[in-house]
Amino acid sequence: MRMLIASDLHGSLDSLRFLLDRTYALLPDKLVLLGDFVYHGPRNPLPQGYDTRSVLKTLPDLTSLPCPVVAVKGNCDAEVDLGLLPFPVTEQAWISADGLNIFVSHGHRLPEYPPCPGFAAGTVLLRGHSHVPRGETLDGLHFWNPGSLSLPKQGSVRSYGLYEDGMFRVLDMRDNEVLRHSPAA
Repeated sequence: MRMLIASDLHGSLDSLRFLLDRTYALLPDKLVLLGDFVYHGPRNPLPQGYDTRSVLKTLPDLTSLPCPVVAVKGNCDAEVDLGLLPFPVTEQAWISADGLNIFVSHGHRLPEYPPCPGFAAGTVLLRGHSHVPRGETLDGLHFWNPGSLSLPKQGSVRSYGLYEDGMFRVLDMRDNEVLRHSPAA
């Protein structure tokens, strides 16, 4: 299975257009969006290409993609914004891929580090929120984060995630690999 994963677009039209281009180029089985679609948030600067109206006009393009969209709500996603999105958004989701159980969440309500009660060993916690790429295993849990396409933090670069055949990779906007992680390794 191939999944294209993005988080924390925060109203950046540039980032959304990049994501659409990558989706058509990579033809994933799923596009996974980890929240914070439209609003930049009160603590964040305006991202490059910030244009919420154009983002909302462009988001319907996601409904004509060659793959389904799995989208979860972020901490900056207001009900008024979610009502304008052309795809369903849930609080969390589960994806089964290549024998992995992947819990999909924005991540603002999950601990960053174990213990993580209620999750079995081997579970992948796929999350956004921190805007920092991550791929590591701690206490039998796998933590994945694609970073942010619009507002990277802690010196990271604008990035997105790509999962394929058991391997999670984070790529920058020039498709250079930032990190890779495999739960089997």
